[in-house]
Amino acid sequence: MPIKADLDAIDWKILRELQQDGRMTNVELSGRVGISAPPCLRRVRRLEEAGIIRGLLNAPALGLDVVAFCLIGLHHQADAELKTFAERTRGWPIVRDAWMVSGESDFLLHCVASDLGTFQTFVIEELASASNVDTVRTALTIRRVKDEGLVAFNA
Repeated sequence: MPIKADLDAIDWKILRELQQDGRMTNVELSGRVGISAPPCLRRVRRLEEAGIIRGLLNAPALGLDVVAFCLIGLHHQADAELKTFAERTRGWPIVRDAWMVSGESDFLLHCVASDLGTFQTFVIEELASASNVDTVRTALTIRRVKDEGLVAFNA
């Protein structure tokens, strides 16, 4: 798989270390990857500006206790209809990630809400009533059983 960014071995070390502990200081990070602090900070900033590093928050610690996934099927899968629905997801703050998928559904939405009532209202008043939406299937999560970050690194 081709890499979409020009990354060297130090960049990969930085990414690996930050994925394991994103709260460490720049001085600690620079020591772990074997370079001094100023160039380490420049590299981290470059990776942030390139969109490779993005900050994440702990939703449950912020009172956002409901995590759910929604599988959305559209009546019509014409390109314009798919683009319209994709654009609509950007306006729903409860939807944290959205993917267009293949198979029985057209979209998979990762949703986070403060409580079940808020999530239910969103499903009924926003998702189910959206134009061109045919089916909405939801799955409430029970607990996260693995959280390894989004990228697998070779040791």
